[in-house]
Amino acid sequence: MSDRISAINAFLADSEWQDWARAPLPGDASSRHYLRLSSGADSVILMDAPPDTGEDTRPFVEIATLLLAHGFAAPRILAQDVENGLLLLGDLGAQDFAGWLRRSPQEEAALYRAAADILLRLEAVPPPSHLTQMTPSVGAQLIDIVGTHYCDASTIDLSAQMHKALALFAPEPNTLALRDFHAENLIWRAEDAEQVGLLDFQDAFVAPPGYDLASLLRDARRDTSPGIVDQTIGYFAERTRAKGPFRTSLACLGVQRNLRILGIFARLATEFGKPRYLEFMPRVWGHIIQDLQDPALSELKQAVQDTVPAPTPKTLARLVV
Repeated sequence: MSDRISAINAFLADSEWQDWARAPLPGDASSRHYLRLSSGADSVILMDAPPDTGEDTRPFVEIATLLLAHGFAAPRILAQDVENGLLLLGDLGAQDFAGWLRRSPQEEAALYRAAADILLRLEAVPPPSHLTQMTPSVGAQLIDIVGTHYCDASTIDLSAQMHKALALFAPEPNTLALRDFHAENLIWRAEDAEQVGLLDFQDAFVAPPGYDLASLLRDARRDTSPGIVDQTIGYFAERTRAKGPFRTSLACLGVQRNLRILGIFARLATEFGKPRYLEFMPRVWGHIIQDLQDPALSELKQAVQDTVPAPTPKTLARLVV
């Protein structure tokens, strides 16, 4: 019996869930693992976040508590063992946006409108004061990973242009951003008053308005209909507290986020033996190129073209361990 199984058994011992059936759930890019525990129609989720891999459950608990206090559908914390990296969570449901839309693509507009409404509501939530703020300087630093893990090149000029673009078009981090706000982390609860369940927000930080919208609409894992993207941007732009040219701001944030994702996915393939992330990189690159068509980002576009190669089969082949 592995140490983690022993820790889970000890965590659940003498609780009402100790004998519930256990079924593994798909993992993510982290070292966390998840089990759905069920008994009849009842179910809960166990998060296994091993501290020896750098995981820490406290940020998840903090943000979940904050979201619940403001009326959002986040998992309730039923039990926790911070020292051993274990949480027992309320189950928000099994149907994420991506799965729902594979069966009911005609509902894409409704789901994305609901997600945009969540982001507009989040603008009114005061972020915890200790969270990282994605200033232009921080945003520029966060893309260094694309140089170290993807293109093996200096990103000095690229980072300088990223800083300049963020300072011009997305300068003010004042909004709680859940950070991985995309279709596989959103649970669709069609029959509930709070229809959108929120997951995977332990890396939340403070960003300019629109950061999570870029995450939603420039999804590495699924293609969103162009018409739905345009409608959702227009809907959000009319209601956000963001100032200035919002579409340019959104494009700038999208480029920043997706350059970083290229680096993260490359690292997952080369250092953690997860080559499946390479299949998403052409879509990520497509998002970068699409957002760089904004004329206001011409200098940033040139810096990307000078520094970052497209993820062609040849480029990706050297990332396979």
